[in-house]
Amino acid sequence: MDVLTSTKRCLLLLAGMTLLSSQNAQAQVPVAPYQTWTDVVRTKPYAESQGVYDNVMTVRRWILTRSEHCTERNRHVLFDMRGNFLDFIEDASDSSQTQLKLNQTRQGMAQQGRVHAWVEGNANTVGYPFAIRCHQPYVDLSLAVSRYLGEHPDGRLSGNWNGISVGTPKKQASLHDVLQTVYKRRVQQKRISLPSNLLPDLAGMLIIESGGVREAKSKANARGILQLTPTALKDCGVPANKHLHRIAQVDCALWLFERNHRMLQPVFLARFGHLPEEKRDQVYRLLLIQAYHGGPGRVRSLMVDEELNKPAVYFADNHEKFSAGDIAFGMVFHNLGRNRLGFASLYYTADIRIAQQLLAQRKTAYQTATADTYSLNSL
Repeated sequence: MDVLTSTKRCLLLLAGMTLLSSQNAQAQVPVAPYQTWTDVVRTKPYAESQGVYDNVMTVRRWILTRSEHCTERNRHVLFDMRGNFLDFIEDASDSSQTQLKLNQTRQGMAQQGRVHAWVEGNANTVGYPFAIRCHQPYVDLSLAVSRYLGEHPDGRLSGNWNGISVGTPKKQASLHDVLQTVYKRRVQQKRISLPSNLLPDLAGMLIIESGGVREAKSKANARGILQLTPTALKDCGVPANKHLHRIAQVDCALWLFERNHRMLQPVFLARFGHLPEEKRDQVYRLLLIQAYHGGPGRVRSLMVDEELNKPAVYFADNHEKFSAGDIAFGMVFHNLGRNRLGFASLYYTADIRIAQQLLAQRKTAYQTATADTYSLNSL
C-alpha cells in the first residue's frame, strides 16, 4: 500500500512538473507585435473604458507632481489601454537604447500574458503598452500655482485693457483676480454667457498652458500666459503690440470659450441632454477643455460625424456604467489616430484637472492657516 501511494505521489509530482514546464514554455512563446498602435486601440471594446479617467489621472499626477513611480526623473512608466499602470523602466544611456529597452519590456509583458498585444515603438511611432517619460522639463506645477495666486512676484500685475482695470502699482493683482474681474465685467456687459462653474477650468489652463509666464512661447508660435496663436488674438481684436498683455489674454480666452460654448452646447445636449444634470455638466466641461486645446470643430465631430461619433452614441446609451470622465476620455480615446487626435488631447484635459485639484488644496490650506492665525490673535 505504501509503495502504491509513493508511486502515485511521484506520478502526480511528474504531472505537475510537466504542466509547469508547459506553462513556462507557453509564456516564452514569441508574440508577434501588431503593426500599429491604432490597431490595438480599434480592438478595444467601448465597455472597457470604465475607470480610464481615474487611471490616466493617476499616471499624469505622478508625472506633474514628481511622486510615486516618478520620483526619479529618468524613468518611463508603462500603462495599458485602460490607463492602468503596468510597470516602469529606468532610462538607458540614450534615447535609442531606452526605446529598445521599452520594446523589450513590451514584448515581455505580452509573452507573460500581462497585455493582450504589443507594438514596437520608435522615435516617430507610439508603441504599446503605452509609455510616457517621467521627466517633463517644462513643468513646475507648484511654482505655476504660486504665480497664479500672486504668491510669486512674476504672477502679480496691474494695468488696463479695453475698459477693464486691474490692480494698482502699489497693490498689484494676481492672475486669479484678473480672471474674476474680466469675467464679471464681460457678464455685466452681456458679452459672454458662460456659467461661472467654468472658471476653475480657465484657472487650470492659466496654470498648465504657460505656468503663468508672461513671455512663454511654444514651437507652434502660441504665446503668452494662455498660449494663444496670433490668429486667435487677431480674432479677439488684440493688436500685435498687446499679444502678451495678460489681461487681454484672459479676455480673449473667455471670448474663445464663449464661442466654443455656443458652437458645442446644442449638439452636446442633443446627444447627452438626457444625462443626470451633474454628470452632464461634468462631461460638457471636459469637452470644452478639449475644444480649447484642439478646436471646437474637432470636438463637435466626436458627436456628429458618422465615423467618429460611435463612441459618443454608445456612451450616451450606456452612461449609467461610466463616470463623466470615462465618457469624455472614451470619446477621444477610441478615436485616437483619427482627425489629428492624439494622446496630448487626453493628457491636456487630465493636467487641467490636476492643476485645479492642487489649486483647491492650496486655497484650502491658506484659508485654514488664515483662520488659525485669526483664532490665535483673538485669544
